[in-house]
Amino acid sequence: MVGISLGVVSWQLAVWSGETWQKHKRYKAAVSCSQKLGKPLLVAGGPWSNTGIRRWLNMPAHGGGDVCLDIERRAFDGHPYGVIADVTQIPFSDKAFGAVFASHLLEHLPSTHSANKALDELNRVAEAVFLVYPSRQSVGAWLHRGHHLWVWQKGNVIYIKQRNNSIQEVGKVPSISLLMRSVKCFID
Repeated sequence: MVGISLGVVSWQLAVWSGETWQKHKRYKAAVSCSQKLGKPLLVAGGPWSNTGIRRWLNMPAHGGGDVCLDIERRAFDGHPYGVIADVTQIPFSDKAFGAVFASHLLEHLPSTHSANKALDELNRVAEAVFLVYPSRQSVGAWLHRGHHLWVWQKGNVIYIKQRNNSIQEVGKVPSISLLMRSVKCFID
């Protein structure tokens, strides 16, 4: 029993470590992309999250970019350019940003329709979109009550799945790699 428990804990630490590495890599790529384009970086979803634990531990999940957008002020509290707004109705003009970094955001939306609207908005306001989402291998992602959707990518297609098993392929929304190629920004 102890061996199984240690195996599960080790596996989850590996999953968490991989997610953290990917998040930091994509944030860094989003910063670089924005700088290359000479436009600001929008961070959709504050670095402090809506829970107080990150602030209490003084451990932001990622940087705040040039402008930070969230539906809760406490998620970006202290950021000099924080905007309270819904990601499905972003109050900025078309292509105002070089890149947008959205970390662990889409899975909290209530429906695949809302996620599609959010992706349309993210693509509208930025030249490139960098998404980070929880792995389906993460036990925490399965247990989180605020996760209504699964988000994942295969090749050049982003998929969104409602937790009730209805799958919607988001074929009209370019994937991260396709968006990055179109503006000559690369993750790898």
